[in-house]
Amino acid sequence: MAQERTGIITFKGNPMTLLGPDVKVGDKAPDFRVVDNGLAPVTLADSGGKVRLITVVPSIDTPVCDSMTRKFNQDAAGLPDSVAVYTISMDLPFAQKRWCAAAGIDKVQTLSDYQDRSFGLNYGMLIKELKLLARAVFVIDAQGKVAYREIVKEVTEEPDYNAALEAVKKLA
Repeated sequence: MAQERTGIITFKGNPMTLLGPDVKVGDKAPDFRVVDNGLAPVTLADSGGKVRLITVVPSIDTPVCDSMTRKFNQDAAGLPDSVAVYTISMDLPFAQKRWCAAAGIDKVQTLSDYQDRSFGLNYGMLIKELKLLARAVFVIDAQGKVAYREIVKEVTEEPDYNAALEAVKKLA
């Protein structure tokens, strides 16, 4: 049974429960298994040696998630190749692929946690009541440690883009 954490996020003002551990800055980043748009598995280890900017969204097809992913895609264009940029959601890979094609997303790799929920459960980001992921940003350094974390308190609001990008640039 996954650890339940309350008092961290709300969705449209309503308190929600997060499932999984409280992953903090300085912790070894937990591994995960998600799938890419072609259903191939992707793990944290696959990008070992790189700085990872991981943005977490409830659903790519909603306005805030859409603008957040577009913003990080735009910002990723200025980052070196030593940085991997992922957006993880519970959306099906087919929906992610369609959305990326329509939105012209080419710098962010969208990944789906729908199969195992391993990212959500390992990073404490699975919302019990909605079975969606909470909105968050993680920066993992090249050695696999969490260097930055923002869990957005109100799921319908955007993260601090500048703080996340500054954290990446300090490591890249």
